[in-house]
Amino acid sequence: MPAKSRFTRLDAFTKTVEDARIRTTSGGIVTIASLLIVFYLVWGEWADFRRVVVHPELIVDKGRGRLNLVLRAGDDAKTRLPGERMEIHLNISFPRIPCELLTLDVMDVSGEQQTGVKHGIQKVQLASQSQGGRPIEVRALDLHGDEQATHLDPNYCGDCYGPPAPATATKPGCCQTCEEVREAYASVSWAFGKGEGVIQCEREHYSERLEAQRDQGCRIEGGFRVNKVIGNFHIAPGRSFSNGMMHVHDLNNYLDPSQGTHTFTHTIHHLRFGPQLPDDFTKRIGGKTMGWTNTHLNPLDETNQATDDAAFNYMYFLKVVSTSYYPLGWKSKGVPSSQGDSSDLVSIGQHGLEQDGSLETHQYSVTSHKRSLKGGSDSQEGHKERLHAVGGIPGVFFSYDISPMKVINREERTKSLTGFLTGVCAVVGGTLTVAAAIDRGVYEGASRIKKLHQR
Repeated sequence: MPAKSRFTRLDAFTKTVEDARIRTTSGGIVTIASLLIVFYLVWGEWADFRRVVVHPELIVDKGRGRLNLVLRAGDDAKTRLPGERMEIHLNISFPRIPCELLTLDVMDVSGEQQTGVKHGIQKVQLASQSQGGRPIEVRALDLHGDEQATHLDPNYCGDCYGPPAPATATKPGCCQTCEEVREAYASVSWAFGKGEGVIQCEREHYSERLEAQRDQGCRIEGGFRVNKVIGNFHIAPGRSFSNGMMHVHDLNNYLDPSQGTHTFTHTIHHLRFGPQLPDDFTKRIGGKTMGWTNTHLNPLDETNQATDDAAFNYMYFLKVVSTSYYPLGWKSKGVPSSQGDSSDLVSIGQHGLEQDGSLETHQYSVTSHKRSLKGGSDSQEGHKERLHAVGGIPGVFFSYDISPMKVINREERTKSLTGFLTGVCAVVGGTLTVAAAIDRGVYEGASRIKKLHQR
């Protein structure tokens, strides 16, 4: 038997001869309608196949706060290497306190302290509120005058007035500038004041410059890096130093009545942990109405707080949650640069932006509390039973805790290629089957009506 005959017996799609086929007007209409429906449904399947959604996952963050103690070869003591780090970016305005009186300090439970943070942080002086609070030119920000003291005799060695010279002094064992004398005083936990009787400060007109700035405000902006463990950072008046086991600030100039009334009225323009979502991420997902961006709002942005009390304290308690964003088709290419010692080699602002296209950042929730350092109750707010302790440091304090959980947002397609092809086949087959049934019903109905009329 020829090969063609064997396959003919297996044909499941039998055909009719051309003479046995009947074409009708209703059949043509049903065919056109079914084709339009097929095209519409196939287009919907294609759009669904191309649609990208964010699939959230919740896992235990096993990498948080790794602070490892290792013994280096040839060392007699253990050296602590930094574990995972994170960046904090802020932009806060203080319209009623000058920049010279503001200090940013950071500390955490690992024992690390950063006092008077300057790297990555900018202080922008603001005009007084009566002048609109506009930013002042950068050249007007110099409070200490000629800090390098290049005009002095090369053999000149300034007195430090009691304490030893700071390690950062331009000339070892000497205090050549007013700033170096202030650093020397802070190193031994001494209050400095306006520098009366200090030759370096009188030469630089420190007191006069401080007086000229007393009605000004200040905006602190920038970013800094911290260990990913429980900690806090605060903005308080005066230089900070340690007195025994206590962290204190020199409040002499802040509370000096001759300097006017300074308060910690402030506006938090922006505060975030880690990098901001790039614009191409949000555009690719579809804008702010999509889940990707709604899950990453900074709740403290554009927060305003006002007070007329100089001895006032604001506290924000933050719960920070690690968050990862993996783009479509993402595959890990090794250990992220945001972990381990390599994180310190990345410039401020680039931490968390990985080479493989992923993004390591953080979300946070917040609760706040404020109180007068003079004590008292909240009777004015209708809570007589709520009493405040007496004492403390005026300022704005942010205490953050790291959640043990981590959120992973992963870009995925709603359908695979096989799912798309299966959907197309289902659309074509189902539509044509239903169309054939409709056409058959219309034809049979028309035939019976025709026979009834012929009788």
